[in-house]
Amino acid sequence: MTAHKPGDPTTINRLYGRAKGKPLRAGQQNLIDTLLQRIAMPPEGPITSEVLFGDSRPLHFEIGFGGGEHMAARADMLPDHGFIGAEPFLNGVAQALTHIDGDNGAHPPLGNVRIHHGDALEVLRRIPDGSLSFLYLLHPDPWPKARHAKRRMMNDGPLALFAAKLKPGGEFRFGTDHAVYVRHALSVMRRHRDQFEWLIESPQDFQNRPGGWPETRYEHKARTVYEHEVWYFRWRRI
Repeated sequence: MTAHKPGDPTTINRLYGRAKGKPLRAGQQNLIDTLLQRIAMPPEGPITSEVLFGDSRPLHFEIGFGGGEHMAARADMLPDHGFIGAEPFLNGVAQALTHIDGDNGAHPPLGNVRIHHGDALEVLRRIPDGSLSFLYLLHPDPWPKARHAKRRMMNDGPLALFAAKLKPGGEFRFGTDHAVYVRHALSVMRRHRDQFEWLIESPQDFQNRPGGWPETRYEHKARTVYEHEVWYFRWRRI
């Protein structure tokens, strides 16, 4: 498979990456068996705020939430909004559930988050067009080899889907610490200028974390341990 063959995550129909890491602790497994069952996506049908939360509210969607730090922080910041997160890595789901459950009593449980353990695109396709206020793609796997470029979430198929699901004026946020991925992402986004407006006035706008953009453990490690530069991009749905 090369980067020049057609395809992207919307067409290759395969979920790459690890599904599970080290064994879960007893408390994490209990959250998987109990809390996840209560806040998981319904197995079929359209996914709307009314279905998930029983009312009409702004909807946020995070693709590949890792350990869930960003999602939980945003949900705590905006309690009257609804948050959907999708993550295929079971250990990441378990970490996110710990945050949602209140971090062992550190704060009240979050009632405005719903989780999908699996492929984000499966859920995104079931969300009615024009429903999302925010969509997040933070530090996705960069797939740095050219022959793996079709696996990158920043590709034409996913971007067209993002545009369809975001409401006019909705915001798409993308973050990465990988220089190859930055160049690839900006190249793809240039092909979608009729759908997205880049929210930028100066280089500082993508070199510094915007307000209301919580830092994840992955990002902190990238900056402090590996001394990577991190880039933050915001686009508005036209």
